[in-house]
Amino acid sequence: MIKKFIRRILGVKNKTTDPTQPVVIGPKEHGIDPKLISPNAVRVTQTLQEAGFKAFLVGGAVRDLLLGVKPKDFDVATNATPEQVKRLFRRAFIIGRRFQIVHVMFGQELIEVTTFRGPSVESAPKDEFGRVLRDNTFGEQHEDAVRRDFTINAMYYDPATQSVLDYHEGMADIRSKTLRMIGVPEARYREDPVRMLRVVRFAAKLDFTIDPATSEPMAVMAPLINNVPAARLYDEMLKLLMSGQALACLKQLRKEGLHHGLLPLLDVVLEQPLGRKFVTLALNNTDNRIRQGKPVSPGFLFAALLWHQVLEKWHAYQAAGEYPIPALHQAADDVLESQAEKLALQRKTTSDMRELWAMQPRFERRTGKSPYKLLEHPRLRAGYDFMLLRCESGELDPSLGQWWTDFMESDGPGRETLLAQKSRAEGEAGPAKKRRRRGGRNRGKGAGGETNGATAGNGNSADSGGE
Repeated sequence: MIKKFIRRILGVKNKTTDPTQPVVIGPKEHGIDPKLISPNAVRVTQTLQEAGFKAFLVGGAVRDLLLGVKPKDFDVATNATPEQVKRLFRRAFIIGRRFQIVHVMFGQELIEVTTFRGPSVESAPKDEFGRVLRDNTFGEQHEDAVRRDFTINAMYYDPATQSVLDYHEGMADIRSKTLRMIGVPEARYREDPVRMLRVVRFAAKLDFTIDPATSEPMAVMAPLINNVPAARLYDEMLKLLMSGQALACLKQLRKEGLHHGLLPLLDVVLEQPLGRKFVTLALNNTDNRIRQGKPVSPGFLFAALLWHQVLEKWHAYQAAGEYPIPALHQAADDVLESQAEKLALQRKTTSDMRELWAMQPRFERRTGKSPYKLLEHPRLRAGYDFMLLRCESGELDPSLGQWWTDFMESDGPGRETLLAQKSRAEGEAGPAKKRRRRGGRNRGKGAGGETNGATAGNGNSADSGGE
């Protein structure tokens, strides 16, 4: 009844009980601003239509346009086969195993073109849990709409007529801010368990309510995520963490019971006061940077999420008698190894993570030439921002962050003054403090042993250090 009322309010026309016929929504009703559409995406649809094919903008781009948001990328759906699409464009490349698609390039902009998909056939290769491994079945537009995951992603926009075709009441769900799976959720999750992560990401990103029928099976079917290839899980987790609503996504993951195995022990970290505060600060900072259009480093992000696991193991190795620096490297190896089976972290990402972690003890060496050498480090800014997060969360004394802020902003004489003040302070502390420091190496303290405090910091600076 509610959806019928919404359709009446919106003036949606041509409603039919025939599932092969869409509701056609005109420009006055849907309100899409053509200025938000990429000229290259329009060029692709126009070229295909002029060649005698159907072609529409589809998926997230249409959803965002209906919400008044400029899409980051554009997908096109057509009844042309990948080979036919490729022949129409100079820079077009067929990719994909599970389902072939075409990437059409215009300078740095990529337009993804897919052929209408037909119903999944029983003969399609599946793994033992029912996950579809390969499916190149082409079909009609209404069949393609059924194959899409959510109603809000199953609408088609024709730039030529400025009309939206809606097969599954997606417009009503957009207006009621509801995320609803097309078809039987249990079957759709079994076909592709990553859809459960997409539910969480879209619900958090769009601030939509998950339809009960869509949400209910997820807790029971969550273990199916363990069968998804690690590389694909990494890509999906990166999308989730860089959605601009990372903290909301992680909270939703925990609520739906989907976080286990993705980032091992993350649920434990979020239940520890310092760990929870540190992760919250890091993710809020990441979300703010993304909303401001600033770049974010995956290495910084994952280094922050896993830091308290590294910290716990680092302290344990030192308590067992290992020196601080070797202990830190062993802790990093352990944590990264535990992640390798679940998330195929890219080599550059893990390299950046190791660098950020390894820099942390160096910030506590504030005498002699050590601070000057650290200033020359190519990732100084990222390491500095990471250290400020540690101060802000209460892990380190805030005076450490303030000292480095002053040191980096000072000229030569000013830096010498700061170093002299630090040397005098250590001298006044006397031999007793030095004895405590030597003993602290084997008692599980962090490098330097400074703890507790709070200060404001810059947080996740993804463009630091050449990012």
